[in-house]
Amino acid sequence: MQDGSLTSTPSRRPFFGFLRDIRFLHFLAQAVFLIFILGVGAWLIGNLLDAMDSRGLNLSFDFFGRTAGFTIGEGLPMERTDSFWRAYIVGLVNSLRVVTVGLIFATILGILAGIALLSQNWLLRSIVSGYVEIMRNTPLLVQLFFIYFAVILTLPSLQERITFGAFSLSQRGFFFPKPETEDTFLIWLAVFLISLVISVSLYMILLRKRINEGVETRPSLWAALILILPPVVVWFFLPETPLSLEIPVFNGIRMDGGARLTPEFAGIMLGLVLYTAAFIADIVRSGILAVPKGQQEAATAVGLTRSQVLRLVVLPQALRVIIPPLTNQYLNLAKNSSLAVGVGFPDLYNISSTIFNQSGQAVQVISLMMATYLLMSLIISAVMNFFNDRLKIPER
Repeated sequence: MQDGSLTSTPSRRPFFGFLRDIRFLHFLAQAVFLIFILGVGAWLIGNLLDAMDSRGLNLSFDFFGRTAGFTIGEGLPMERTDSFWRAYIVGLVNSLRVVTVGLIFATILGILAGIALLSQNWLLRSIVSGYVEIMRNTPLLVQLFFIYFAVILTLPSLQERITFGAFSLSQRGFFFPKPETEDTFLIWLAVFLISLVISVSLYMILLRKRINEGVETRPSLWAALILILPPVVVWFFLPETPLSLEIPVFNGIRMDGGARLTPEFAGIMLGLVLYTAAFIADIVRSGILAVPKGQQEAATAVGLTRSQVLRLVVLPQALRVIIPPLTNQYLNLAKNSSLAVGVGFPDLYNISSTIFNQSGQAVQVISLMMATYLLMSLIISAVMNFFNDRLKIPER
């Protein structure tokens, strides 16, 4: 230029310069991978449909309305003339029974075992530690086989059963009295529910007053009295007992009346409870150890006993550490319940296998079974996440 000043020539971006943009390359790689996955999925589905067409099958679920042709001796009543759908519901209910009972007892046993692992009693601590190590380091299926075949099936026969009062134990199961409702049961139940509502409300009011005013109101004592006293009084003043017991009676070669815990249900329940409780015990132990010792020392200094320190100070704080891994063990118990087929218990997996063998509709049966277990796991996760969120320390 005439004034001798330097000028910069505008830079021209290459036509394919976007190929050097890392963001575009990331998007391109993901798009190619997605197209590849969709292509493989379409190819697999096409092969599946061709194979089913060649065998005269389809993806309809209408076959669930066909007659099952088999019976199930455990759980809800079912006849040979009932449908496959009825059989599936029976298997689902049986699985829910195992999972529900297993979660309750595994939690109780796991908490007690976890506390015992920290006990100052050497003998108790050693016994529980041995139990935990054995259960955690052996396969669950092996434990189920041992409990069912080496323990339950070696019990005395029904004729030589072990009897204690109205209870009987044999290799045919555990027999115990069954409660039967009478005409006055609804009246008593209404009184009990009203007492329960009043008891909970009174407990919260008295507890809030004790916290705010510092006055000893004994909320637990008054709540317990309201909960127990009215139902007991009504029970004795009703013209007829609200509940009666049906006692099992031995009749020749069988037991009539009462209720029975079958060997198969006992085997899968004991196996799941003992196995899962061992993992829960270690979780509880680690959660208790995560609470600073200063908290325990401060609680002891104000005069609380060891049990009060554990119940009121340690465990509430330890729950923040316990609940996340505890959720995993609950999910494992729900999924491990499918091993009930090993002891012959008609759970969801066992019945689904029978339906598949009878109908030949593998895709629909397996898909429905997977969706059911998935829904079961999601419900457990949602409940545990709710408690986990409630126990979080609020952030400012």
